[in-house]
Amino acid sequence: MSPTDPPDFEHLAARIKAWGAELGFQQIGISDTDLSQAEQHLQQWLNKNRHGDMHYMAAHGLKRSRPGLLQPGTRSIISARMDYLPEIPVHSHAMLDDPAAAFVSRYALGRDYHKLIRNRLQKLADQMTAAVGSFGYRAFVDSAPVLEKAIAEKAGLGWIGKHSNLINRRAGSWFFLGEIYTDLPLPADASASRHCGQCRACLDICPTQAIVAPYQVDARRCVSYLTIELHGSIPEDLRPLLGNRIYGCDDCQLICPWNRFAKLSAEADFKPRHKLDRATLLELFAWTESEFLQKTEGSAIRRIGHQRWLRNIAVALGNGAASTAAKAALSEKLRHESELVREHASWALLQLDKKSLQMSTE
Repeated sequence: MSPTDPPDFEHLAARIKAWGAELGFQQIGISDTDLSQAEQHLQQWLNKNRHGDMHYMAAHGLKRSRPGLLQPGTRSIISARMDYLPEIPVHSHAMLDDPAAAFVSRYALGRDYHKLIRNRLQKLADQMTAAVGSFGYRAFVDSAPVLEKAIAEKAGLGWIGKHSNLINRRAGSWFFLGEIYTDLPLPADASASRHCGQCRACLDICPTQAIVAPYQVDARRCVSYLTIELHGSIPEDLRPLLGNRIYGCDDCQLICPWNRFAKLSAEADFKPRHKLDRATLLELFAWTESEFLQKTEGSAIRRIGHQRWLRNIAVALGNGAASTAAKAALSEKLRHESELVREHASWALLQLDKKSLQMSTE
């Protein structure tokens, strides 16, 4: 096929999938633009205010569920997935079981995936242009109002599980997604069927019971929301439930039986940086703002800023052992310029004092 030949879209779709594999994607799927069912689910979720302070989820009208409004002329959507699992799950379980350890969601241990996947999608679009000539497209990686999981499900990359993550029968759920909206009439793949069955492991394991029913997540209770999206104070009744999770939460993925098929990522950029896969709470709590900015450069973690980083770690320390070192570190933060940090450090100290008192009376 050359840019001067009439496009054979069946052949082009096959080539797109082959090019995607060469670029490091584990799977490419193609869908149409009908997201009416997902739109209804999204609207019900918003009506119940389960998005919390994530006002951007409701800020774009119907653009999120109607691709043609976001990118006029869109006729097909190319959906891509890339594995990111950086370590075997036993290491993650060990971190969660150690109250002194700082648990960071596995997707954030390495470099920020947005730029890497966006660059790969651009290379894929360039190969398409070389094959068929100029065409209309736009690539996304969490960069616009896109219902990426609903699109991926329609494209056959997996099904949306009861925890709201996408699950692939041969790869589990440890992967990132990206999309190319295009005006090319590419043939759509068959959508994925659901295979959660009667399993409710993710509902039962959720630390804060944020999965309020199968396929329904109340973000206001979700650890990922509380530690990443929420800008203000973490509700006091939820703080003890966070344990040592300081950035995101992977419990629902770690317990999912389909993840026995997950494979470790071969991408060097997804490997842990700055020993975040084995750091202690006290080590990370000691980072100055300049250290935080330096060590989170190119990382998804940087988006929360140093104050929320300290907020999260203070809560985790309050959930841990009442050690002299923990009390000293928290006491020092009572003089922090941020009221948010001071509040959570004060709460954490109170929890440790209660534990010390209880130990002395036993």
